[in-house]
Amino acid sequence: MTAQTQDSTAKGSLFGAILLIASCCIGAGMLGLPVMSALAGFEPSILMFILSWLLMTATGLLLLEVNLWFPDDAGIVSMAERTLGKAGKAIGWTMFLFLFYSLLVAYVAGSGILVADLVSALTPYSVPSYVGSLAVIACFGVSLYLGTKAVDWFNRILVIGLIVSYVLLVAMGSSHVNVELLKHRDWSAVALVLPTMILSFGFHNLVPSLTAYLKHDIRRLRIAVLVGSALPLIVYLVWEWLILGLVPVEGDLGFRQALDNGDMATQALKNAVGSSLVVELAQYFAFFAIITSFLGVSLSFVDFLADGMHIKKTPKGKVILCLLVLLPPSVFAFLYPKIFLVALNYAGGVGAMTLFGILPVLMAWVGRYHKKLGSVRLVPGGKIVLLLILLVSCLVIVLQLSQDILKS
Repeated sequence: MTAQTQDSTAKGSLFGAILLIASCCIGAGMLGLPVMSALAGFEPSILMFILSWLLMTATGLLLLEVNLWFPDDAGIVSMAERTLGKAGKAIGWTMFLFLFYSLLVAYVAGSGILVADLVSALTPYSVPSYVGSLAVIACFGVSLYLGTKAVDWFNRILVIGLIVSYVLLVAMGSSHVNVELLKHRDWSAVALVLPTMILSFGFHNLVPSLTAYLKHDIRRLRIAVLVGSALPLIVYLVWEWLILGLVPVEGDLGFRQALDNGDMATQALKNAVGSSLVVELAQYFAFFAIITSFLGVSLSFVDFLADGMHIKKTPKGKVILCLLVLLPPSVFAFLYPKIFLVALNYAGGVGAMTLFGILPVLMAWVGRYHKKLGSVRLVPGGKIVLLLILLVSCLVIVLQLSQDILKS
């Protein structure tokens, strides 16, 4: 092994980092976005996807910039405390717990339904969704206990399944797309999908873990963020085109009814198309998508709690961390199995925009212009760009809260 190869290995795998970011994004949003975006239509959804990607990539780079100021692998809470004081620490703690428990509730509920559907499709037996959730949680608990490298390799295996099922699904399903269904447009419904769409590019929780994994290598970290977030954008756009071209908006088997019922995209596709190879491939793809995202979120949550609660990663400490991450959302998801879409929307509209939109801007502003920390600027444009990101983040939160008020 050459010295260059040894150095690359010591710094962690750039390819693995890209896959972790991509798989963290390609998750539960795959199952919720087609249902929520169908009312707006395909063309409005394309524009919202691109804007969401730009916003979240910018805030991800801001968070990375802040993280690079601190050489001791600081987590989000530590970064918030060092830049914004006790108020920043309190906001970081509160919103991280809110966001990631909301996400994990959605993942536990969604993965349980998908595993139950797969068991029913592959065997003559049927199992309740909570059994599927328990199986996933057991596997995850072992991976999380073993640490980042184990999660990285487990994730790579899952990503292979994700890619294969996705390519087969697009290849076989594209010939069945009804172009007329893609012509539906309703710009007034855009606000409904924006919170979940933004959440679908939420890789920010992995930034502290990947900064440590790639040993603070700025060039490789920037590549990981840009490439890792761009891949999901392409995947999402093709997925939207496929699903929105197969399922009508109106009617007894359409997206509007699926939204009212809280169904996932795979269930809406099954209702509209019936039993077919395309539906089975969609279920496989959805399974790999939600599992890989589940894995990335769980890993970052373990690191967050270890940092915030000062729990050392001894064997006993890792058991405690895994239980804190997986047990509470599992209980909640078992009590409310239909909570998938609701949990996603709240996580994106309030949690993600506060933690991954507003907080990185405030930390970068204080660090850059008041504390004079660091010299690297990963997001150009100065104060104007920071203010624009802050404004858009606040607007998304207002949209989410206004929807909740109108529904009540």
